[in-house]
Amino acid sequence: MNLDYSTVMPFLPAFIDGAWMTVKLSILSLVIGLLLGIAGGLCKVSESKLLRNIAFAYTWIFRGTPLLVQLFILYFGLPQLGIQLEPFEAGILGLALNTGAYCTELVRSGIQAIDKGQMEAARSLGMSKSISMIRIIGPQASKIMIPPLVNQFITTIKNSSMVSLITIAELFRTGETIITTTFRSFEVYTIIGFIYLVINSLLMAVAHRLEKGLSAHDRI
Repeated sequence: MNLDYSTVMPFLPAFIDGAWMTVKLSILSLVIGLLLGIAGGLCKVSESKLLRNIAFAYTWIFRGTPLLVQLFILYFGLPQLGIQLEPFEAGILGLALNTGAYCTELVRSGIQAIDKGQMEAARSLGMSKSISMIRIIGPQASKIMIPPLVNQFITTIKNSSMVSLITIAELFRTGETIITTTFRSFEVYTIIGFIYLVINSLLMAVAHRLEKGLSAHDRI
């Protein structure tokens, strides 16, 4: 096997630009997806049948169809209806909607994992349902949700490579372009894999510190 990383190292700035695009896409998608997940999770446990049905339809559609199909509908399908999205906009929207559907179920399960007596006790002390959710249920559910949410965030970061198919020059598409110039597939793909590993390792480290911080707060 003849490996030659020196051939692709001159393209390091291009790799960095692609990685930065991946990070921007991922952060925006994760923030929007988490907000959608919180809203969807609260709708899932709402007393309103309408809100529960809306949340059910949302998660049913976006968890039941491939992310790639969702991206293609947003970028290639919507123009047929007169709605034209830029590649970056379609990429963020697709990743966010997909992530939000999974986060919805994680938030719902986290809330429902807390004993119902906690809410009843808070209400008996005169707290409204919303205040009880924020001050009593939310903090406890957050600790339960952090590990699965981190797993979902990692999945979203890895799935961001799919937006290369709607012409966004993120890390994977940048690597594909470099391969057409250098013909060094193994070297390029291993560099791409290493960069994804670094990004996800940083995310896991932040999540670990957050978990430790919440545990330390509980012991005070």
